[in-house]
Amino acid sequence: MPHLSVEYSANLDDRADIGTLCERLLKAVIATDLFEVGAVRVRAIRCEHHAIADHRAENAFVDLSFRVGRGRSLTEKKRAGEAIFAAAQEVLAPLFDSPHFALSLEIREIDPELSWKRNAMHARLRNSEDQGKGQHV
Repeated sequence: MPHLSVEYSANLDDRADIGTLCERLLKAVIATDLFEVGAVRVRAIRCEHHAIADHRAENAFVDLSFRVGRGRSLTEKKRAGEAIFAAAQEVLAPLFDSPHFALSLEIREIDPELSWKRNAMHARLRNSEDQGKGQHV
């Protein structure tokens, strides 16, 4: 149940490749080997309306929210967070050349008693010899 939401300010449309960011984050999550491939989701949400810091038009943000199910140690969650944050920093590196960009990440653990799921992808991916290989660029 690892779901990674990428909220970003709309003024990044011409300054960052959010599609590439999502793909790179997906690879980073899967590469940790902490999550089943069929459960991983990365989604981007463009924030048209926002107010940032001192209201300069060039101020921008990317906020990553990673929700995971229980069952991983603090060390494992930190390792996943470090991998995700490093991938985001790599893709978004040019934005740090300006003093108008902020990147953040938070990991939240989901209470299993308050979470409902149904996933038809698991059976297919669990039975596949090349589980997830080549399916995400």
